[in-house]
Amino acid sequence: MAQSMYVHIPFCTQICHYCDFNKFFIQNQPVDEYIEALGKEMSLYDLDNKEMKTVFIGGGTPTALDAFQMERLLTSIHDHIRLGKGYEFTIEANPGDLTKDKLAVMKEAGVNRLSLGVQTFNEQLLKKIGRAHNVDDVYRTVSLAREAGFENISIDLIYSLPGQTIDDLKETIDRALEFELPHFSAYSLIIEPKTVFYIMLNKGKLSLPSEDTEASMYEYVMDRMERAGYHQYEISNFGKPGYESKHNLVYWNNEEYYGFGAGAHGYLDGIRYHNHGPLKKYMNAIGNGEKPIIEQINVSMRERMEEEMFLGLRKTDGVSLEGFKRHFGVDMNEVFGEVITNLTQKELLVISEGKIKLTRQGKLIGNEVFQDFLL
Repeated sequence: MAQSMYVHIPFCTQICHYCDFNKFFIQNQPVDEYIEALGKEMSLYDLDNKEMKTVFIGGGTPTALDAFQMERLLTSIHDHIRLGKGYEFTIEANPGDLTKDKLAVMKEAGVNRLSLGVQTFNEQLLKKIGRAHNVDDVYRTVSLAREAGFENISIDLIYSLPGQTIDDLKETIDRALEFELPHFSAYSLIIEPKTVFYIMLNKGKLSLPSEDTEASMYEYVMDRMERAGYHQYEISNFGKPGYESKHNLVYWNNEEYYGFGAGAHGYLDGIRYHNHGPLKKYMNAIGNGEKPIIEQINVSMRERMEEEMFLGLRKTDGVSLEGFKRHFGVDMNEVFGEVITNLTQKELLVISEGKIKLTRQGKLIGNEVFQDFLL
């Protein structure tokens, strides 16, 4: 039974060159009507004050909302659910967007975790990737958040950016660590279709680090975070003990969750679903009293087993042999024995403490490893 929910806010004050998430430039958009539609969508799921262990508001840019809109959004969420003991309530934020008023509204509503999209501490790279904030905004935002009483703050970083060098990355990591925050994420840049960078790449106007440089950057991130006392609990995530992202672990543990908003994905009762992305289609469906779902997939037993492996292997803790058998009623080796043997011989996987885990080399080519688990 799902005890987690994702809420999508698709509005941005600026469109980043690498972003392929469902988003719209906020000017002249029906923001207030959208917030109202979100509440109506939640009503269609008969949540009835259901207890949630994790809530995650992402985007887009949730903090593009003003304080009044943010309050309406958070009130609407509380109208439908209650927060369980030890809950985690995260909002994604852009440095520079957060004000004292917005932070006070969030704190009052029980938000207890902020995820800041910093990406890099290099001013030139920030401009090159289309970010709206500057480095000073990061310092001001972290200071404001701490003054408002937020302790659980995470910073997102991206490496392998156009023109980025290892030295650039080292400086970014050093400056990020100076904050002594409890959590960091570091993702390699992926060029997605329909983005500015995708168009530039196809025109030969985008210079990216080589694959070897990207691998060296990732290894540096892993080693530097470990030296600083952060546990790499997932391929791209590092935290102090007790500060791992509970919501993201829902995804990696292949658990079910509600997804609300335009373009949101959810997973309920063995069915993965995807909402309409265009605002008009999303809001028309809500206006007709219908769930705004454009696609539903009944996940077969085989697909669930595949997901258990390629999602679970993202975690440093790996996938439990006993847990797999308990969950599916079949031994993991009966289903994936040949794949596991092959990847173990290549030293990309290791079996340790009753769990299948990626080796360091496996982490470097994780996506290739995951592909092998698609039957």
